[in-house]
Amino acid sequence: MRLTIERGALLKALGHVQNVVERRNTIPILSNVLIEAHDGSVTFAATDLDIEIIDGAEADVERAGAITVPAHLLYEIVRKLPDGAQVRLDLSSDDPRVTVTAGRGRFNLPVLAAGDFPAMSSGTFDTRFSLERSALARLIDRTRFAISTEETRYYLNGVYLHSATGDSGLALRAVATDGHRLALADHPQPEGTTPVSGVIIPRKTVQELRRLLEDAGEEVEIAVSEAKIQFSFGRTTLTSKLIDGTFPDYTRVIPKGNSRVMTVRNDEFSRAVDRVATMAAERSRSIKLTVGDSKVVLAVNSPETGAATEEVEADYKSETIEIGFNAKYLLDISSQIGTGEARFEFADAASPTLVRDGNDPNALFVLMPLRV
Repeated sequence: MRLTIERGALLKALGHVQNVVERRNTIPILSNVLIEAHDGSVTFAATDLDIEIIDGAEADVERAGAITVPAHLLYEIVRKLPDGAQVRLDLSSDDPRVTVTAGRGRFNLPVLAAGDFPAMSSGTFDTRFSLERSALARLIDRTRFAISTEETRYYLNGVYLHSATGDSGLALRAVATDGHRLALADHPQPEGTTPVSGVIIPRKTVQELRRLLEDAGEEVEIAVSEAKIQFSFGRTTLTSKLIDGTFPDYTRVIPKGNSRVMTVRNDEFSRAVDRVATMAAERSRSIKLTVGDSKVVLAVNSPETGAATEEVEADYKSETIEIGFNAKYLLDISSQIGTGEARFEFADAASPTLVRDGNDPNALFVLMPLRV
């Protein structure tokens, strides 16, 4: 194998694939990136056996071939090369290493046979549809913060993607919950596509996909089967196993009759929460909201760290209610709402609170209260 490729194109392709490679591996081949040189192009693939990312770039290929080299090592070498450098990768039959040459620099990297690289068989996908990049990014951003990190409840360790009936008709819906909070976002079901019956996309896949979307074009092709999901855009393809489990019936925890409604300027409210939470105990991060006529008072009273209060203007006409929340969870939800209005719908101090974005009727958040 012998090829020459521009440093920027090589760095971009390697950057897309090498993140999936774990830093510590008991299986040596999983530390490597598969390089396959064809006529006029080269592809790169990396996997951890659960996720596979493939990307490609144009290259001047003198001799086709395939080999695997240490992913992070090659990426670091290319990252430190000067902009615009022409990088030459050369593997000869009489040298068990691949030579990377750029300018006056020369690096020899160990290799493993391409035939030993585990490819994730794409198989047959039952459902295929395309989605705008911005729409997919929104579904991820609105929900991923609520993914559970508790490994014993593995079925909550991802985003549940499925078709559901929303306020505006059939929608592609993303849901995530960790049992303390829930995030839900809808997007109109793409026309002419088969409804998605329901799949759980693992947390790592969600994070990698969101990172890759920064360089994606306008459209993302999505293919779904019972065991896998695949996202394709441009030269990039991400294939991932799905979580084999049953997502709980999340609709049961979304409150329907919360009649006490508070509307606040979200940016003012979130900044106040952040300031007052500075005094909260590290373990619980609890903060008390006293919601009364035209205002909400945020308070923390900790025997360990001290006390703090701050008042924020609010539109509220019901009877006064005192309710506690985890300040971090409040801030996570506020970060999704941005500079618009946040609408809080309360029932009582012990029942779930519904939070809506005043600018986005197709998203909602549920927050469980704390005792304060």
